[in-house]
Amino acid sequence: MVDKNVNISPLAGKPSGPGLLVNVPKLVTSYYTDVPDPSVAAQRIAFGTSGHRGSSFKKSFNERHILAVTQAICLYRKQQGINGPLFLGMDTHALSQPALASALEVLAANGVEVMLAENDEYTPTPVISHAILTYNRNRKTGLSDGIVITPSHNPPHDGGFKYNPPSGGPANSSITDWIGAQANAFLEAGLQGVQRVLLEKALNASTTHRHDYLNAYIADLGHVIDMDILRGSNMKLGVDPLGGAGVHYWGPIAERYGLNLTIVNKEVDPTFRFMTVDWDGQIRMDPSSAYAMQRLIGMKDHFDLSFACDTDHDRHGIVTKSAGLLAPNHYLSVAVFYLFGHRPQWDLRSAVGKTVVSTQMIDRVTAKLGRKLYEVPVGFKWFVDGLLDGSLGFGGEESAGASFSRLDGSVWTTDKDGIVPCLLAAEITARMDRDPGEIYHDLTRELGGPVYDRKEAPATPEQKKILGKLSASQVKQTDLAGEKIKAVLVLAPGNGAPIGGLKVVAENGWFAARPSGTEEIYKIYAESFQGERHLDQILEEAQMMVNDALKTPSEAGV
Repeated sequence: MVDKNVNISPLAGKPSGPGLLVNVPKLVTSYYTDVPDPSVAAQRIAFGTSGHRGSSFKKSFNERHILAVTQAICLYRKQQGINGPLFLGMDTHALSQPALASALEVLAANGVEVMLAENDEYTPTPVISHAILTYNRNRKTGLSDGIVITPSHNPPHDGGFKYNPPSGGPANSSITDWIGAQANAFLEAGLQGVQRVLLEKALNASTTHRHDYLNAYIADLGHVIDMDILRGSNMKLGVDPLGGAGVHYWGPIAERYGLNLTIVNKEVDPTFRFMTVDWDGQIRMDPSSAYAMQRLIGMKDHFDLSFACDTDHDRHGIVTKSAGLLAPNHYLSVAVFYLFGHRPQWDLRSAVGKTVVSTQMIDRVTAKLGRKLYEVPVGFKWFVDGLLDGSLGFGGEESAGASFSRLDGSVWTTDKDGIVPCLLAAEITARMDRDPGEIYHDLTRELGGPVYDRKEAPATPEQKKILGKLSASQVKQTDLAGEKIKAVLVLAPGNGAPIGGLKVVAENGWFAARPSGTEEIYKIYAESFQGERHLDQILEEAQMMVNDALKTPSEAGV
C-alpha cells in the first residue's frame, strides 16, 4: 500500500516508455568492469531482510560481490559440515544470469555439488526451498542448501543474492552476518583467497548436475492445494507472471491439474517494458501494487478470479471480481480464516504466524478460530523453524509473502511461496462459491473494518541505526489518537526477538516504525479500526514520535 501523502508520479499506472527502460548491455558491462570500494558502506555486501541487493550502476551488486559472497558461503558450508548438493536458481532480472555464472565458477572451484535447472530454466524462490526440503527429508547427514539469485520485485536495474541453509528458508541473521563479514574481508583483500574456475569448466565439472525443478514442484502441488475441487469447478482463471521466474510453470500446472487457466502474458524481457509504472515512476514487478497491476485489474471481469506473482514468484497478488486487487492484509486474513477451517489433518495446536506490521485483523480472525497467534519481526526467516516443525500452520507478512502447511500438516516450503496462495484463492472460491473479496467483506462485518497505510521517508544510515534501536522509554505519550496506549513493543510478542524499531498499540489502532533492511528509507506502518480520520491522526502522532527520536542532541536541547 502506498502512502496517500507522498507524491505519486504522473507516470504511475501508465505503460512504461522508452525513457524508463534499463540499458541492459550497459548494466551487464558495469557488472563485470566496475570495482566496488569496500571503504564505502553502500558498496559493501550487506544482507537485509531478504539477501544482498544492489545495482551494478551503483557498484553495490557486481562480479566481485558475487565471487566474494559465494566463496564465503563455501567456507560456511565447510564449517557447518554441509556437504550435500546446493540447489542454485535465478529469476529473470538482467543481472541474475551473470551472477549465476559467477557463483557457479566459485562453487565448482570449491568442489560443491551444484544442481542447475534443466534447460537453464528460471527457478522461483519457493521451488528452491521445496527442492532443499524434499532432498533433506529423513536425512541427518549430507544435507543440501541453496542460493536464489533475485532482488524479488525490485526494479530491472537491481540484482539480488539469497542463501538458504538446510532448513530451506532464508538464512537467519547469525548466518548472514558471518557470511557478510567473510565476503567483505575478501573484497578488502582484492579477492585473495577466492577460488574460481572458468565458466566452461564449471559447467562441465563432475560436480555440476541438472535438476528438473519444474516437474518436481508441480507434481507435488496436489499435496498442498485441493486440486480435485479446482479440476471440477472449471472456473475461468487468469494469471500474469509479470515476466518472472514462474512464467513457464503456469502452463504445465494448468495442464497437469486440468485447470481452465489463461496466461495473459508469457513475455520475458529484462527491461520489463510490458509493465505499467509503479507509484514512484519506476518499473517494479510488485503484485500488491495497483499501479503495477493495471493490466490484470483491467481484465478482472474476464475471469472468475485472477492473480499474479512477482519476479521470483515468492509474492502474490489476488484480483477478484467483487473487490478488484485485494490488499495483501485482506487476503492474508481470508487465507488464515479458510485454511484453519478446511484443513482437518492440521494439528489443533498449530499457530498462525504474522509479522508485527501485518494487520490486526489476523489477530481477530485467529482469536475467532481459537488458535494461537505467533507475532514476529519483519522478515520471513522468523517463520522458518515453525513451518519446518509444524508448530506454525501458516506464516504471512503484509508485503504479500506467505507459505502454509501441506494438506496433512507437514511442511511445504519454509520460504515465501507466491504460487500456492494464488492457487489457494482459486480453491477458496471454488469451495465457498464466494471469492476472497466477498469473504473479507463478511469478516469486516463481524470483526470490524480496518484501514491501513504505510509511509516511507529517506533515512541516512545513521538515522536508520537510531530507529533500529528505539526503546520503549522514548515514548512519553500515554495516548495514541485519543486511546490509551496498551503496549509499546520493541520485542516481538511471539519470539521475543528485537523488531528493529518499535510498535505502539491501542485498542483500535497501532503503528510501527522501523528502518528498511534493503533501502535507505524508514517506514511507518499504521492501522485503525475507526476509519480514515483516526488513521490520519495515528500517522501524524507516529511521525512526531519518529521526528523526536531522530533529533540531534542540539536539536533536542541537550
